[in-house]
Amino acid sequence: MIAKAVDTKTRILDAAEKLFGKNGFDATSLRDITAEADVNLAAVNYHFQSKDSLIDAVIARRIEPVNEKRLKMLESAGPNPNLEQILLAFLAPLLVHHPAPVLDLMGRIMASPDIFVTRMFKVHLAPVVECFSAAIAKAAPELSRTEILWRLHFTAGAMAHTLARTHLLGSLMGLPDPPERQTVLARLVTFTAAGFRAPEDL
Repeated sequence: MIAKAVDTKTRILDAAEKLFGKNGFDATSLRDITAEADVNLAAVNYHFQSKDSLIDAVIARRIEPVNEKRLKMLESAGPNPNLEQILLAFLAPLLVHHPAPVLDLMGRIMASPDIFVTRMFKVHLAPVVECFSAAIAKAAPELSRTEILWRLHFTAGAMAHTLARTHLLGSLMGLPDPPERQTVLARLVTFTAAGFRAPEDL
């Protein structure tokens, strides 16, 4: 009985993640999810009570391991990491270490301001941002805290765009295939590090 319940819950989460990533949160109904998961609505209500609670569970299942990986990579970089090491720790766990459906989901989250702010940033990201802000302040002491937060905001925006559009880059650039994730990551780290090294003129 317990194994069956866990399996049902996982199927619902997998189906919701797939459809939210593919179609967006508003365009995906509970009926769509139950059809994809091959369960009835009562099963969704039993495990998650509402669509909002299901969205929260889908996000938590994916972002918490990402944040753990980020913090481990940052710690592994030593007590005085440079900007490239800090940004690699922030970006790589999403861009490289997750399968395509997860990237689709994260792209949708980061491109949906209401979902991102209320369901991901305030609950899951604020403590991580504090850790990375402190590391950047140490690596780039000439930047004010306000400027660091602005540039992290722009970095997150570049990451969101990359997550949502990487599969199109091959055709947009005339390449036979989409670029490898490691190549995309290296370019994004170089780009964002240059942004953090730019003088604070405001």
